[in-house]
Amino acid sequence: MNQLDIHQYLKRYFLAHESSIVEESPAHLTVKLSIKLDKALMNRPFYWHYQEKIGSEPNPMTVTLITDQNRSPEDLQGEVIHFGSPRLSQIFDSANELGSFIRMYESAPNLTTGSHPLHPWLAVNANISFQCDRKKDVLLSLGLNLINGQIVPQFFDKVDRLTLTPKIPDYCFTLSPLVKLESGLKRLQKVMTTYIENEPTHWAAAAHTRWANDEQLLESFYEGTDDKPESYFAEKDALKERYEPHIHVSIVNGGIFYLHQQMFQS
Repeated sequence: MNQLDIHQYLKRYFLAHESSIVEESPAHLTVKLSIKLDKALMNRPFYWHYQEKIGSEPNPMTVTLITDQNRSPEDLQGEVIHFGSPRLSQIFDSANELGSFIRMYESAPNLTTGSHPLHPWLAVNANISFQCDRKKDVLLSLGLNLINGQIVPQFFDKVDRLTLTPKIPDYCFTLSPLVKLESGLKRLQKVMTTYIENEPTHWAAAAHTRWANDEQLLESFYEGTDDKPESYFAEKDALKERYEPHIHVSIVNGGIFYLHQQMFQS
């Protein structure tokens, strides 16, 4: 997921939660938050408690998020957003809490007669974090056709171009899944596992090298000390916690999308 993907994700996130885009360029978004998102993101519990107590007109905050610092105006005041930034992590957490699972239907306005089938797709956005003393995040967006088992990468980028509605459109009906949800999730988990296994491991090897260097330095500080103090063992544990490579996978959100079959034929 590059910075453009982050920009589009943020835009969908805010619009989905009834916030309005005040200003937008390829490098930033200025957003008037909805009450729901102000409460979720801006940490103003006392303000909202007071507003609700006196019953006055609420005034959610307006925020500017910079998604491409190299292309944004120098005088633009805002918060830089990138993978690993606290704000983006907070937004991911908020998306989990506010709408981790949705059900949507593809709408085709030109349908006026007949009966048209909609195929069920299981969609998952998963964040894969490669962590040591440094961190790299990758967002995988996967879709699985629950009729024929087809798996499509970058799924949300594709459905983002479609017209979707939370209610089944006229002249359409849904097909019953042949692949059970549990089985579908296992298939998508296997794709994620394969992705992780195919990733280069030089980042982990480099972390182990930095870890060994710092441990060697630590040993030199206590050289000649037979009875090591508690501080030695505490520092040794801290080095392990800092440098030991590990991979964390978390589901950001997902859903069932009922789509016209022809969309992924090519």
